[in-house]
Amino acid sequence: MRLSIRQQLRVLQAYAALSFALLAFLALSAFTQSNSTQRIDELTVQRLNVVDANGTLRFVLSNKDRMHPGVMDGVAINRPRPVAGMLFFNDEGDEVGGLTYTGTDDNGRRANAGLMFDQLKQDQTIGISYSEGNGQRSAGLQVWDRSEQQPLSDLIKGLNDANALPAGPARDEAVKAVRAKAQPGPRRVFVGKNTEKAATVSLADANGKPRLVMTVGADGNASIDFLDADGKTIQRIPASR
Repeated sequence: MRLSIRQQLRVLQAYAALSFALLAFLALSAFTQSNSTQRIDELTVQRLNVVDANGTLRFVLSNKDRMHPGVMDGVAINRPRPVAGMLFFNDEGDEVGGLTYTGTDDNGRRANAGLMFDQLKQDQTIGISYSEGNGQRSAGLQVWDRSEQQPLSDLIKGLNDANALPAGPARDEAVKAVRAKAQPGPRRVFVGKNTEKAATVSLADANGKPRLVMTVGADGNASIDFLDADGKTIQRIPASR
């Protein structure tokens, strides 16, 4: 039995009303879900990115296969970064340090771990690190001087261009030339345990040369050494061990 035009119109109106109601329900559900706090008891991911409302990357938690390579002034570092951990990014999206770690007992025991904090537009300026390899271990707090004149992004751009060259002597020389122009980043402070199993505090000058070193050796002997710019001890307390 064929429906009249009026009946067909009523069917279309009913269909349109039902479709609108369903669409409104789905939109409201999505809005409510996006503005609600959800509880997830367990989540398995290879990498997790946290961004600001405007999309600026602020935090990355990753395995060693998907770790962010690092970025400064919008320039990503062209390099593999096979470490697991977490990285932090500032308001401009620059990487500003993080916690990374590696460790394996295959083909020789070796491991590294570090919690680093970067100077603005520069590399790390303070960090806590641990390193192990070839049967030697060191761990401690370190402080570096970083340039306030040359942004790290200049070095990144130069290294990216050099590493884009075909493998060989020309690329090696290009990389060497870029690194030679980089501003120095001398380590000024080390407080920790060195590879000789001695607890030590080392204070260096602006060139990274240790000038005052306090040491307690593995044998328990303690000393304070004053050094010149060439690394020569000019005074030791006590005078002899």
